[in-house]
Amino acid sequence: MTEIDDDPPLPRPWPRRRLLNIWVDDLTMDELLQRLDAGVVCTANLDHLYLLQRNPEFFDAYRHADFITADSKYVYWSLGWMGRPIRERVCGSDIVPAFCEHHRDNPNIKVFLLGAAPGVAQRARERINARVAREIVVGAHGPSMRFVDDEQEIADVLQMVSTSGATALIVGLGAPKQELWIHRYRGAMPGVKIFMGVGATLDYEAGSVRRAPHWMRSAGLEWLHRVMTEPRRYWRRYLRDIEFFWLVALDRLGLYRAPMFPKSGR
Repeated sequence: MTEIDDDPPLPRPWPRRRLLNIWVDDLTMDELLQRLDAGVVCTANLDHLYLLQRNPEFFDAYRHADFITADSKYVYWSLGWMGRPIRERVCGSDIVPAFCEHHRDNPNIKVFLLGAAPGVAQRARERINARVAREIVVGAHGPSMRFVDDEQEIADVLQMVSTSGATALIVGLGAPKQELWIHRYRGAMPGVKIFMGVGATLDYEAGSVRRAPHWMRSAGLEWLHRVMTEPRRYWRRYLRDIEFFWLVALDRLGLYRAPMFPKSGR
């Protein structure tokens, strides 16, 4: 690794703000839903920013994303503190229900849910379809733990998504698996126009995990609710994410240096 990949972002018809080594879109939820007719959505949180300092392939997937939103209140607040404010936090767990509601009467939008434990995606499918009063989710699959490394299972899933007629794929495999999988295989699903990596959102949509109450989300305490309810799953992640605040402080002082990754085509 010998080159700092510090290229400017590809042009967008809306403003973007730099946060460490990525660019976050200054879009409200309503604006995102209006513009999201094709492309890949990444939702930047502290864990993503931790991984984006270390994983060149994950960084490359982010560079190719069409939309990058602020998934975390701390991402949103940090941009404001650095003098690069965006208007709204737009997190993946809010995008999915808003997207389905926005397209409840649009027959061209057909969703496939991929991820979570066996049975969870199917329950999420049933609940979403009941809420919007149509079969907007046309398929759902909870893959095995070895899914991302199993060529046969990947081929089976690609076939499953393609034959479902889905035009939007919502993936909940956790970062960086979901972003890397989308980046590698989006071209193998020509019927799918919209891709989102949304972490634990399928668990919330299925009702198998309770999301933090609204007041905790507004106060930036959703992480605390997760640690309290699923400590074994989250405590290491949030401990390492403390690094984010040090990097933001360096950025504010003009001392942050992006990691050295090899350049790749866009």
